[in-house]
Amino acid sequence: MADAKPPVDWDTLGFDVVATDVMYIAEVKAGADWTRGELRPFGNVSMSPAASVLNYGAGIFEGMKAQRTESGGVVLFRPKCNASRMARGAERMSLAPVPEDIFLHAVESVVAGNERWIPPYGKGALYIRPCLYGSGATLALTPASSFTFLVYACPVGAYFKGGMSPISLLVSDDYHRAAPGGQGGVKAIGNYAPGMLPSMAAKKEKFNEILYLDSTEHKFIEEVGAANFFCIKDSIVHTPPLSGTILPGVTRASVIQLAKDMGLEVREEKVPISFALGADEAFCTGTAAVISPIGKIQHGSQCVEFCGGKVGRYTQELFNTLTGIQLCQVPDLHGWVSHVTIGKD
Repeated sequence: MADAKPPVDWDTLGFDVVATDVMYIAEVKAGADWTRGELRPFGNVSMSPAASVLNYGAGIFEGMKAQRTESGGVVLFRPKCNASRMARGAERMSLAPVPEDIFLHAVESVVAGNERWIPPYGKGALYIRPCLYGSGATLALTPASSFTFLVYACPVGAYFKGGMSPISLLVSDDYHRAAPGGQGGVKAIGNYAPGMLPSMAAKKEKFNEILYLDSTEHKFIEEVGAANFFCIKDSIVHTPPLSGTILPGVTRASVIQLAKDMGLEVREEKVPISFALGADEAFCTGTAAVISPIGKIQHGSQCVEFCGGKVGRYTQELFNTLTGIQLCQVPDLHGWVSHVTIGKD
């Protein structure tokens, strides 16, 4: 049955939960060393009602993609970066960091075990969701007594249907994503639910997403929903610095390197909203969308359009190069692509 063709229409595949064949689970008690987990059938998990993740939000996650190349191979993009980011997040959230070798083994095992769910070349990707959470019961506000590392995956369609399409953003005056000294710099589960309300409000006003400003001075750009922000002015790339309130995106780091490879100057510094509104191009980055061109930003009564509502020159070039590397169509000069062996442990 596992070798049968999955019940998926690759041409209409969206970004939704699809029950695949297997998931990976490893567990460890506080103070003990992690050991390799095992593949289990995709399904529900059980835990105590007093689990630390349910009561205190003690959990983090990652987002990754496995894709087929034109030759039929299966590749991951910079998986060690996700392993490293999860380990740093675990320290901040008082969780037991998962060693890199176990993280990579888990991800590759889930990809191989769900090989039939990986979309054909050009039809999408297998979205991988590693999760780490406090599963041990605790009533007091203390670290959990045990932890669970879980990895599952779902096939998702190509983010851009018919090519890149510039998105519109609404600047939030009432909500902030993170505050200095908080957990904005890690991929904590508690960072995301609060963003649903302002995001839905923006979409009701016909915008694609919300644009957050800093919580201290309310004038510097932070993030676009759950994506990193970039703008380009006079061939100089600007992006907010990793000061603790910005998630260190894997795609963000990759775009910075590729921009430098193109000969562009990159400045990681505070970006005033007033400056961004006068930029030549703007875009945001993330695992799911890779690079999303920004066509319009509304800030109060001021509305600015970039590139006449079209995709900017540098934005398009960066997108083409990055996706070309991810699909093994462009030379991988930095060793970012990892090939997954299918059919062997």
